[in-house]
Amino acid sequence: MTKKTIILGIESSCDETAVAVIRDNGDKIPTILSNIVSSQFDIHKKFGGVVPELAARSHLEKIDLITNKALEESKIKLNEIDAVAATAGPGLIVCLTVGLNFGKAFALSLKKPFIAVNHLEGHALSPKLNSKLNYPYLLLLISGGHTQYLSVEGLGKYKRLGTTIDDALGEAYDKTAKLLGIDFPGGPKIEEFAKKGDFQKFKLPKPIIKKGGCNLSFAGLKTAILRIVKNIKTEQEKFDLAASFQKTIEEILYEKTKVAFQDFNKKKQNTNTFVVAGGVAANKGIRNKLIEVSEENNFKTIFPDINLCSDNAAMIAMVGLEKYRLKLFDNLDFQANPRWALDENAKFLKGAGVKL
Repeated sequence: MTKKTIILGIESSCDETAVAVIRDNGDKIPTILSNIVSSQFDIHKKFGGVVPELAARSHLEKIDLITNKALEESKIKLNEIDAVAATAGPGLIVCLTVGLNFGKAFALSLKKPFIAVNHLEGHALSPKLNSKLNYPYLLLLISGGHTQYLSVEGLGKYKRLGTTIDDALGEAYDKTAKLLGIDFPGGPKIEEFAKKGDFQKFKLPKPIIKKGGCNLSFAGLKTAILRIVKNIKTEQEKFDLAASFQKTIEEILYEKTKVAFQDFNKKKQNTNTFVVAGGVAANKGIRNKLIEVSEENNFKTIFPDINLCSDNAAMIAMVGLEKYRLKLFDNLDFQANPRWALDENAKFLKGAGVKL
């Protein structure tokens, strides 16, 4: 009986210490043998955001424990691991270095290949852990640090079609939550607030909705929220503003995704697969709106499982598995890259005065 490939994945790009073990199943979906994620919410809560030095210290303190727990839950022996994959960027440099160096040392001790992984590619391939997914496909990556439409043409082959020119979508959610007085991390709680509110109470702007192709902007929306919050006096008004914000985001993504479909079709990819990944892909309202626009434009929408939307190591192991199949290994002197882009040829589009 042929041995099935086993990959150990490590993720420490921000404030989650994560280790996972997955097993290849040939043409079938890989099996997640373990996927342990240790969050740092309690550490950063009082600061209202992630403090890099504290995050890195927590990674150092926990990574041994989390690795042992992942190995124990997977019920595999160390010598069964075929390769070690670790996030090398993008992310916070002090955090990336912890997981990356640990992964290198682990691979060296086992005398097994080491694979450096782009965190964003982990999100891009995360649906492969729960769905059959073939290249090429259109990807909407929506997370705390990134918001991009990309044409995914193969492993490591990305063409950016659109991006945010200011705040990432997850960042817009977190900042709005903070303005509404919701404790960090407040972004995921916005949708709960929205369910109790009336989205028609406040009219919010939709920046660059009719221009800029499928590029996006959320800074003006955040500024509008700031102005309105100053005059809010009741809890119900907070719910109403959250509902208006949620509805506005859904409408922005609906319109921009239609443009992305057109741009993707121009590339004559002969496929209608639309993947939505990243932490914000767990938002049910956004999911439903993107399914709606996909069905209207004859696209099939694929999402990762909810528990695979936020940062995790199973998605890092998934990229590691694909690279292992192609024998794409890295040297142990591979350096962390906090600004590692998926499309390294894409034009930088961020900041005041950007021309679209």
